[in-house]
Amino acid sequence: MSDSAPGIASNLPPQPKRKIMPQGSWLESFQKGFTRTRLRDTLTAYLFLAPFLLFFIVFVLRSIVYSGYMSLYDWKILAPVQKLTKEPLGNYVELFKDDVWWLALKNSAIFAGLTVVGITLLALGVAVILHRKPRGSALFRAVFYAPNVLSVGVVAIIWGWLLNTDFGTLNYVLQSIGLPKVNWTGDSNIVLVTLSFITIWWGFGFPMLILLAGLQNIPRDLYEAAELDGASLWQQFRSLTLPLLRRTTLFVLVIALTFAFQTVEQLQALNQGNPADRGNLMLYFIYQNIQERRNWGYINAMTVILVGILLIFTVTNLVVFERRDID
Repeated sequence: MSDSAPGIASNLPPQPKRKIMPQGSWLESFQKGFTRTRLRDTLTAYLFLAPFLLFFIVFVLRSIVYSGYMSLYDWKILAPVQKLTKEPLGNYVELFKDDVWWLALKNSAIFAGLTVVGITLLALGVAVILHRKPRGSALFRAVFYAPNVLSVGVVAIIWGWLLNTDFGTLNYVLQSIGLPKVNWTGDSNIVLVTLSFITIWWGFGFPMLILLAGLQNIPRDLYEAAELDGASLWQQFRSLTLPLLRRTTLFVLVIALTFAFQTVEQLQALNQGNPADRGNLMLYFIYQNIQERRNWGYINAMTVILVGILLIFTVTNLVVFERRDID
């Protein structure tokens, strides 16, 4: 029997040699991972994303690209033919020579820093307290969120009465305890702090709900295990809550910064960028130039820089948070 085995094997047709891929190659991983189920799930996800992506491309991305295009021209609305600026990037050169622009940029950085930090910390603190479900937590949740639904006109009226130099409630309280009146929106030393405080009060409600939802998604078992190990409330917050809320906090930071840079109506209603532009911010400066200038290329140059700042901040936060997740 053993003698006939070689003869039988020799009569079989030659088998094609299979190409053996090195273990762990990218092609092997791709073939294993890219199954029909995964393909179907991916296509389904993009199908749900399609309406948003279409809206984003048509109304947002297209507008940003066109703004960049307009910023290269000395763009006059009524001119039959638009001409490029006399020097390359002339609108940007002119903008960088504008002292008021640099002051508005500096003010925006200070205001955004105060507002983003204030909104994030206040929203996180209130969310942690409400997550422990104290008595009346549902009522407090509604009360803290309520300013978020107010229009800017209502916010301006409320704080205009509270901060009025002559008959405002805050100055009345100060005078009743022997302190001098304060020009909250007219003093160049405190105007940004005042505007930031109003914006924090107005805008922290929505981030609070986002962070509260993130806290509710953290398994309770982790906290129970930490308590059994003798961890204090601060240790639980530092070692469990903050790391597990990292992505939620990133989202809150991004929307808080966007909210801070969208400040126009508050300035228009309260102080119009005064005193001496010390309360002026980038977006309100753009609004002022829309009213005064006829060169829309210059205005779009400011818009491109504003979008670039927001994009750099968002990408930087994504990179930092992703690296921390990997670590």
